[in-house]
Amino acid sequence: MVVSKELLDILVCPKCKTPVKLTTDQQGLKCDTCKRVYPVRDDIPIMLIDEARIEAE
Repeated sequence: MVVSKELLDILVCPKCKTPVKLTTDQQGLKCDTCKRVYPVRDDIPIMLIDEARIEAE
């Protein structure tokens, strides 16, 4: 697993504080509220607003 379940349970979007979930390709963490996708590089979530991309849906 790229990101552990324990880590996913505590991670939230730094912009809106909504819990994030792993994307289907396991290359990012998505916030369903503001649609930001934070990248995961070398199994480390990059939870910086400037590093996120905004996904349409």
